[in-house]
Amino acid sequence: MKAAITTKAGDPEVIEIQEVDKPKVKTGWVLIKVEAFGLNRSELFTRRGDSPGVVFPRIQGIECVGVIEEDASGTYSKGQQVAAIMGGMGRFFDGGYAEYTCVPVEIVFPFKSNLPWETLGAIPEMFQTVSGSLNQALEIADGETLLIRGGTSSIGMLSCQLAKAKGLTVISTTRNPNNKQALLDNGADYVAIDKGSVKDQIRKIRPDGVNKVLELIGTRTLKDSLQCIAPKGMVCMTGILGNEWTMKEFTPMGDIPSLGRLTVYMGESKNLSKELLQEFIDEVENGNINLNIDKVFQLDEVANAHQYMEDNKANGKIIVKT
Repeated sequence: MKAAITTKAGDPEVIEIQEVDKPKVKTGWVLIKVEAFGLNRSELFTRRGDSPGVVFPRIQGIECVGVIEEDASGTYSKGQQVAAIMGGMGRFFDGGYAEYTCVPVEIVFPFKSNLPWETLGAIPEMFQTVSGSLNQALEIADGETLLIRGGTSSIGMLSCQLAKAKGLTVISTTRNPNNKQALLDNGADYVAIDKGSVKDQIRKIRPDGVNKVLELIGTRTLKDSLQCIAPKGMVCMTGILGNEWTMKEFTPMGDIPSLGRLTVYMGESKNLSKELLQEFIDEVENGNINLNIDKVFQLDEVANAHQYMEDNKANGKIIVKT
């Protein structure tokens, strides 16, 4: 089979297209013929060598969609549509950047859909992240105000749609004023232009602060996001679009407002269910949810896709078709 192999830690050019043996099925694992997969920020960090325990060379990819090629357990039938997500995929064992991947059965989720593969490829990790961040971490509720820091990302755009469907007021941020209308068209009630700090803009809209913040930029803007919350408000750091894992200085009793709450969401496959996934796919298929897909690459263009992601050129999900 053909695979995009990260040969060593480094820049995107360390990803090479190679012919390798198709994986052999073992007990408790299934072989999937990969049709498409989405790129994720965490894969950029893994490629750089920042993910603990990863040994190179490695076929990366923490998610994929495709069809069952072989399942010795008989749980799934050949040709059945499935998604696979996380559980060490693409880090501790080879993942989705290939024509075939062999993964543990517990991280496989069956579904039925007539959507094109490039659309389906955008869903598993994006939906798991958005649903977990909003519902499990932030526990959003009707009538609240949500600030989405990093609103033009695929996670940010989908979060806005799901939050609006739950009755929240949404403020989305963007660094580029040209993206303001796209955020409003996506459902945002207000747009803040992010030049590193948005707290003054937010306080003009909500003088007492917002109830919840979905922090997708990460450590670069976390302190400022904490200054945007109302008493007993909550910030959930889910993304690292700013490409920085750690903060040089953080003073909990100074940077977190009194009664403020700070959490993180680092979802796993256990945070997803086949019922939730199918329900979401049906909503997309029925036109009730619009996925924000920026660009579709081919398997032999994975290195280019990584560079595109690292250069922050995407306004939405990056997809690769095999």
